[in-house]
Amino acid sequence: MEKVAIVGASLAGLAAARALRRQSFAGEIIVIGAEHHAPYDRPPLSKDFLTGGCSVADLALVDDDEDLGVRWRLGTTATRLDPAGRGVHLDTGDEIRVDGVVIATGARARKLGGAGVHTLRTLDDAVALRDDLRRAGRVVVIGAGFIGAEVASSARSLGLDVTVVEALPAPLAGPLGTEMGEVCARLHGDHGVRLLTGTAVSRLIGSDRVEGVELADGTLLPADVVVAGIGAVPNVEWLDGSGLTIAGGVVTDPAGATGLPGVVATGDCAVFAGSALRHEHWTHALEHPATAVATLLGRTAAPARAPYFWSDQYGVRLQFAGHREPGDQVRIVEGDPEQRSFLALYERDGRPVAVLGMDQPRLFTRWRRQLSAVPQEA
Repeated sequence: MEKVAIVGASLAGLAAARALRRQSFAGEIIVIGAEHHAPYDRPPLSKDFLTGGCSVADLALVDDDEDLGVRWRLGTTATRLDPAGRGVHLDTGDEIRVDGVVIATGARARKLGGAGVHTLRTLDDAVALRDDLRRAGRVVVIGAGFIGAEVASSARSLGLDVTVVEALPAPLAGPLGTEMGEVCARLHGDHGVRLLTGTAVSRLIGSDRVEGVELADGTLLPADVVVAGIGAVPNVEWLDGSGLTIAGGVVTDPAGATGLPGVVATGDCAVFAGSALRHEHWTHALEHPATAVATLLGRTAAPARAPYFWSDQYGVRLQFAGHREPGDQVRIVEGDPEQRSFLALYERDGRPVAVLGMDQPRLFTRWRRQLSAVPQEA
């Protein structure tokens, strides 16, 4: 293999390029990215960047002295994959022929339209939202997942009036379960943020610019800014007709293999066969590309570690590792949820399968190591 194209220039794409070099690939690497920006760190976008605690320069993921020998094609979108000819077609009209392809095109935020209505996925999104928040007094956040909660926390720290609307019975009920989601929900109330759960949004109010959010029960929430944190859509449309299996993302095995020789997938655009969930977390995008690259190069891939993610909200750090499924039992093994510092263990058939920590970094790290010592199923 002499030439590899990495389609996607965010964290997973950069991690794949680094993994290629670390695994002694000496050939040509071309990284294709739809954004004009060099790879940057996304987690601070909803936190320090919104509040002015860091700059664009602080987000850079590539050091000035790092030389990967990569040819960057930024501001360029892949439009089609020709697996038979190992060709990647671009919106410039060019076709790049390679020996191997790493698909790392990530995902995009589900959008709601209108002036003053924002999503937060990219640096450009964050710049626009930050500028709008400076002129706002009232913010409505639709969706109480990680992005929604972090934006609410940041907006509240700026002194804004914040309301969060969540359709599920509790925030984060999907990954954490309703019981622990309700515990996390109390963080909003602790800091003067209004949280409305179990209710859907009917429509946005306003003509030239958003003025409010109407709920399904008729409640009207005035708003100067609305932020939609309602999930993400994998960027896989360009793969139509490629022969890849697409089902909520590019379907792969845990090692990133797609079923097409010379083509692997990793990061937010990939979904493991047999799983309905994509691993849309920073740690997965950092670590899994090395596994996918090993697969591409015909080497034995390291087993996946237990999934891990974290979220900083209202000065509190939430950390979660493992897989939770409906029916798992959860118990507090350290601390007190009412003190906003505890560790909860999820168990299935008497064995630990996941762990949640709220401001318990040391104990959480110990439990995470135990979970990661055993190869995880998809």
